[in-house]
Amino acid sequence: MIVRITGALLRALLVALMVVTPSLLLPAVSADTTQIVVLVALIAGGFVFTEYNSRIPVLLEFRYAPPYNRLRFYTLFGIVLLLTTTQAGPALDTPIADLFNSISRILATTIDFPYSPVRLATLTLPAGSPVELVNAVRDAAGVAYIGGMIGVVVLALLIRLHRWPTRSGAFNVWVNLPMFEPTGGGDVLQRLKRDAGLNVLLGFLLPFLTPPLFKLLTAALAPLSLANPQSMIWIMTAWAFIPANLIMRGIALSRIADLIGEKRRRTYAEEEPALHQHTA
Repeated sequence: MIVRITGALLRALLVALMVVTPSLLLPAVSADTTQIVVLVALIAGGFVFTEYNSRIPVLLEFRYAPPYNRLRFYTLFGIVLLLTTTQAGPALDTPIADLFNSISRILATTIDFPYSPVRLATLTLPAGSPVELVNAVRDAAGVAYIGGMIGVVVLALLIRLHRWPTRSGAFNVWVNLPMFEPTGGGDVLQRLKRDAGLNVLLGFLLPFLTPPLFKLLTAALAPLSLANPQSMIWIMTAWAFIPANLIMRGIALSRIADLIGEKRRRTYAEEEPALHQHTA
């Protein structure tokens, strides 16, 4: 019990730290913004603590299949930290910040080509936006998008090279997928494959679909200024991480479906000789 509470508390503190990182590193953060960020950090930390302190997962998937959730958190925290360091580079005035700025420009330039997600992200800016703002959005989009894709690649390598999730022990589908209803109708294996395909497809399309939607919403509602560093960080983080998270979930569900299919084939292979002997 003590180990479970300690682990849940540590995870909650790390999530809260991730939420407040931009406010800690960015200069000239208003008091109202700080209060809102602290409130969001408390809510996020409380949710994580409740999930990991509970004996049975309620919403969080793959809790007993490490390091899936750790990889998701590292990916998210990495994107937030890189974007924050990039945005606060002049204020930090450190070699590390200068290095991150240089890397972000290189990465953004590499994937900034016509019809790429990064190019579409820059097109959300109003006409006549300053060149500095366009470059900042391009750099942030490039860093965030590549950061999300790195998380996807690492998960694929874990599955390929380290046989996730079976390497850490037996995988319990019903505990690790608390929101998956096994009696929801249809074959479980087919439903997992369908959900995996939908997650991967949606994760691939979202970076292309969200910039036009964002532009329409900001035109109809109160505009969200990407010139604000805090807005820039969280908008770009959501734009890159949500699709990457969907792709990672689709890959994980596909892997679970493969494991279930393999177990079924072994079971049928073991039962078939016994059935022939019985009929004979």
